Amino acid sequence: MKMTVQSPAKINLFLDITGKRSDGYHLINTVMQSVSLYDDITVSVDKDSSGIFLSCSREDIPCDSSNTAYKACEKFFEYTEQEPFEVNIRIKKRIPSGAGMAGGSTDAAAVLYCLNELTDAGLSKDELAQIGEQVGADVPFCVYGGTMSAGGIGTILSPLPDMPDCEIVVVMPDFRISTKEAYERSDSVGYDDPKNMDEIINAVCSGNIRAAGRGLYNKFEEVADIPEIGEIKSVMNDCGALGSIMTGSGSAVYGIFDDENKASGCKDRLKEKYSDVFVVNPVQGGPSPIQHGGFIWFTSQ
Repeated sequence: MKMTVQSPAKINLFLDITGKRSDGYHLINTVMQSVSLYDDITVSVDKDSSGIFLSCSREDIPCDSSNTAYKACEKFFEYTEQEPFEVNIRIKKRIPSGAGMAGGSTDAAAVLYCLNELTDAGLSKDELAQIGEQVGADVPFCVYGGTMSAGGIGTILSPLPDMPDCEIVVVMPDFRISTKEAYERSDSVGYDDPKNMDEIINAVCSGNIRAAGRGLYNKFEEVADIPEIGEIKSVMNDCGALGSIMTGSGSAVYGIFDDENKASGCKDRLKEKYSDVFVVNPVQGGPSPIQHGGFIWFTSQ
């Protein structure tokens, strides 16, 4: 049996680092939103054989046990106490890597979704999120998707009302930001001035997209202090963005628009310099089966 799902990227509407635990994990307050930029993940199983086999459309993505999708498969078998059998995972990447958009985490969530369906394990989303937490801090959110606030290390999740419909222009610069280095910069600044995320939560809850644009915040961007990020934001704001910010630990930057033509114009301007520019929308939910002609792609081998 095999099935193919699409799994969405995420952006952070708000992200503050509030401290560091003794085990080295950082504490955060964040609001996350799924957006309509998807990886396609196909999972097939053969219970007469064994082994995990992974392939990806991009050569720079590792296809060994270091891949989060591979780890998700291992953790699924551990949790369900099933005898491991052969699992083939194929990933068609559209979400940029090193972008702060949870590309690896959403692939892991997709694998958990597929294995739950293909094995008739009957696990709830809460249980899949528990498994995902062992793979990465963003995986539980990616299991649920939608609009959520999060605390702790990012795994204490609270659902929020749907983000108002809007156009979101995302650009991936040609440079990457090391997550480890980003946290180290944050550590050097300290955590004596935590930011309040009530403004962004109130904006989402009231359906006020303009207020949401004003409430965007990312401490990683603040401590990174990279001129090119500011230049990208200036272009977005000049094109009519309601607000713009880096997502996650970077380096993708996005702007929120309430006008489709302005968003399209912004994309065109950014395309003059950058190859990876997308116009996306907020979406609700995590991994979902791809449908072809009204039928879900869920077939026998």
